[in-house]
Amino acid sequence: MRRLTLPLAFLLAASLAALGLSASVGSANMALAELWAVLSGSGDPLSRTLILELRLPRSLSAFATGGLLAVAGALMQVLLRNPLADPYVLGLSGGAAVGALAAMLAGLGGMVISGSAFAGALLSTLLVFGLAHGTGSWTPSRLLLTGVVVAAGWGAVVTLMLALSPAERLPGMLYWLMGDLAYARAPMPSLLVLVLVCLLGFPLGRSLNVLARGPMQAAALGVAVRPLEWTIYITASLLTAMAVTTAGSVGFVGLVVPHMLRLVLGNDQRLILPACALAGGTLLVLADTLARTVIAPEQLPVGVITALIGVPTFLYLLYRSR
Repeated sequence: MRRLTLPLAFLLAASLAALGLSASVGSANMALAELWAVLSGSGDPLSRTLILELRLPRSLSAFATGGLLAVAGALMQVLLRNPLADPYVLGLSGGAAVGALAAMLAGLGGMVISGSAFAGALLSTLLVFGLAHGTGSWTPSRLLLTGVVVAAGWGAVVTLMLALSPAERLPGMLYWLMGDLAYARAPMPSLLVLVLVCLLGFPLGRSLNVLARGPMQAAALGVAVRPLEWTIYITASLLTAMAVTTAGSVGFVGLVVPHMLRLVLGNDQRLILPACALAGGTLLVLADTLARTVIAPEQLPVGVITALIGVPTFLYLLYRSR
């Protein structure tokens, strides 16, 4: 038990530190004493508005999005038995992008864009699963190839929509495609889903550990392989859909974080899933803090920061594990 709690305690402390840094740093920096005063119920009205209505909801949304993507990536890597799998490999982000861009082209905004993105991600999930299943049972390689083809199709539709879009709407659409947390103001649904999945994933940890070694070994040890694979696929798809709905397409979090944690902590899914939630959330909170401060008052898309961090990190991990 100590082997499980010590890493999680360290990651929890890092998460709280990242959230505190994100809430303190910005166009108007705030001392830790002022931040504590606001969180404890006092503080001046301007500071309360800045923290409670602007920075903290955005930071919590970034944490929830990063956690969702990292947990979804860990589940996809178990399902496909491929350490290079990530949440976007099955075309979910492409379906969400088409739904969101269609709402933007129609002049809609706010919750309608989020709802359209979620609907597009679910449509892509059903499409990939239906095509991969066919008249028989699907295999990881068949599922992966179907997802790649569907993702390519969504990419072509996105390119067509961008080419036909009015010039004044292109910046917002491109920012969404690169990942943007500027309008994320409702973190609680994503946080609740993240906590629920981690809690439910713990009792399934042993079955996931066996499945990661292959379906034949899992079946021989009494694991219901097909229902478990369906559960993993649907759960990972819903997590990715919620993350894309909140922040757009944010790359590399679901690929790098699970891979890095497995090198450090091993491959026990009872530890990896909650560790991914904490580490992925921390990474995206820090990336979003950089995105909105490095060239302030202008903001960068958070997906640019995660790519700049993720590419060299992943190349180093590959070099180290040769």
